[in-house]
Amino acid sequence: MMNTLYLLTGATGLLGGNILKQLTVNGQKVRILVMPNDPALSAIPHGVEIIEGDILDENALDIFFSVKAGIEVVVIHSASIVTVDPRPNEKVLAVNVNGTKNIIKQCLNHKIKKLVYISSTGAIPELPNEQIIYEVKNHDPNKVIGFYSKTKAIATELVLEAVREHDLDASVVYPSGIFGPNDYSFGMVTSFIKMVASGRSRIAIGGTFNSVDARDLASGVIECTKKGRKGETYIMASVCYTFIQLMKIICEEAGVKKPFFTVPLWLVRPFSNIGTIYNKFFKKPAWFSRFTIYNLEKNNNFSAEKAEKELGFHCRSLNETIADTITWLKHEEKL
Repeated sequence: MMNTLYLLTGATGLLGGNILKQLTVNGQKVRILVMPNDPALSAIPHGVEIIEGDILDENALDIFFSVKAGIEVVVIHSASIVTVDPRPNEKVLAVNVNGTKNIIKQCLNHKIKKLVYISSTGAIPELPNEQIIYEVKNHDPNKVIGFYSKTKAIATELVLEAVREHDLDASVVYPSGIFGPNDYSFGMVTSFIKMVASGRSRIAIGGTFNSVDARDLASGVIECTKKGRKGETYIMASVCYTFIQLMKIICEEAGVKKPFFTVPLWLVRPFSNIGTIYNKFFKKPAWFSRFTIYNLEKNNNFSAEKAEKELGFHCRSLNETIADTITWLKHEEKL
């Protein structure tokens, strides 16, 4: 029986960390590519092989992909730069697009068994009037909003081109927003949960959102390495919730008072530039910005039906994820 080695990028991120944990718990051999001096290195499970470098470093990638004969190689490419800033950014382009090109090149050169690329629902064009959004076959960066989404659309198309032109066995996963416990980077959703659970936000705003628990997503990605069909794409998302539903669940699970009232998006839209200015001057992501308002106003009604049927994907309830995240925040003394 041939041994299998998983090559994982982005292992120190929220999703990558959960993928790594689940693989190692199940006794799988894993090799990860990690930036030198990454503070998360101390938390890497024992027995994981670590290669220092990044996806823009061809020498590091040569080492990362070098495997002895007789070993099946499965690649999960999770590394990317996520940004809520809609403006062009050379570093985001380099990592998300050129880095993916480098991974594809290595997969072809080394004739790996399977590649699963982690894209984003942002790479799928939005549909009007709350129509259900399904997987698509083609990805046009000019049809999506925000620079991050554009880079993911380009990179996704590069993966699918490699399938069509070079017969690479690759599948694509489109997650919606990712959150859950152990989010040490304190992403936007986790930061918002922390703010509401601590009682520092009592006013809700309109709109909807869609986020998937990183633990469920990790399980779905691993199943995709086994069952994902060549050239197929899979949305992994939860149901669409209203923003006020999110706030009420956080308040309920944290035991704090519920919001006073809800402000409609049309009323807060004129003030959204405040967050954009904050981001520009302080070089930190602002929860409240024009792009945040866009994401709350847009259609977030994604269907995970295909992933559920073909991969057995399942997303736990929003209440459970929020409760677990609050418990983790308290354990980390962040609440």
